[in-house]
Amino acid sequence: MLKRCISAEWLKLRHSRIWIILMTLPIISVLIGSANFYMNQGVLAKEWYSLWSQVGLFYGEFFFPVLISISCAYMWRLEHLNKNWNMIMTAPVSAASIFLSKMLVVGVQLIFIQVLFFLLYLIGGKLLGLTSALPSELFEWFTQGLIASLTISALQLSLSMRFRSFAVPIGIGLCFTFLGLGLYVLDLGMFFPYSLLTMGLGVLSQSGFSSQSDYVLFLITNLLYIIVISLLAIQWMRKKDVVA
Repeated sequence: MLKRCISAEWLKLRHSRIWIILMTLPIISVLIGSANFYMNQGVLAKEWYSLWSQVGLFYGEFFFPVLISISCAYMWRLEHLNKNWNMIMTAPVSAASIFLSKMLVVGVQLIFIQVLFFLLYLIGGKLLGLTSALPSELFEWFTQGLIASLTISALQLSLSMRFRSFAVPIGIGLCFTFLGLGLYVLDLGMFFPYSLLTMGLGVLSQSGFSSQSDYVLFLITNLLYIIVISLLAIQWMRKKDVVA
């Protein structure tokens, strides 16, 4: 049943233009960050780490969270059109399969975005003439950012499921992004999904987690968020009457 739902979701995306958006924003992030690095090389002297601080700032704090929100909103777009909610809720598939299939497809999109961004980062660094060794934390930034992005996608999928408007959950996500930045500055980042993305990507601090216990807490917090939010969303689909 889950496999059929996943196939249906991919069919929706086959001729979609969402991929253009998913590719454009990482490119813009790297272009802006690389330009800023190039113009301030006198101050930004740590080569790859300094470049990451620039491209990662635009990507992790602004463009990537927005991309997650857009991707999640698009996954529910067809359900909110016409009377499609009535059709999907009467189909012989479970609410869990519907939600989890969307989570998995969004997860694949996030992997694509992450891989594209990291490749662009490497290309940008080479074009700027960086010759030092790549950061040893690069793989950690990739995986930790991906984990945190899945947490945000669970939340954004739940919001997009509840709101018929395409723009409203994206706007809420943008507000959460700024809230997450504020909580991170106040050292409360471990308790909010959008702050977890900042921590995972090493956007504002490339020094990593201060201890192994903090890293374990990061993983556990993300896992709990994903499980709890997904269960609540599935329960809502089972119990609530959907306004089509």
